[in-house]
Amino acid sequence: MSFNFESLSVYQKAISLTEEIYKLTKSWPKEHLYDISSQLRRAVLSIPLNIAEGSSRTKKDNRRFLDIARGSCFEVVAITDVALKLNLLDKLIRNKLYSQLTELSKMISGLKSSLK
Repeated sequence: MSFNFESLSVYQKAISLTEEIYKLTKSWPKEHLYDISSQLRRAVLSIPLNIAEGSSRTKKDNRRFLDIARGSCFEVVAITDVALKLNLLDKLIRNKLYSQLTELSKMISGLKSSLK
């Protein structure tokens, strides 16, 4: 048995990004464990979780959950900007994450549009 959201490429990309962020933040100094690291992990984890949860709801509710997932993409962008300023990320990694988040945000918008 599988759930319908598991086959969505947007969900798979969100899972991959979440894995990437978790691995990345694992090496960050412990002093950031309970603030920026934790917030970044929660924000990125929110993306696939909201895609999954929304898929079990009505179309109207699903669109709302997709809005939340997309908002989490924006939150991750802001946190990576702060992480860059704190020298927790280098510019190359931040730019790679930014590209992935841009693509993910567009995919979420496309999925939302398909639910009308």
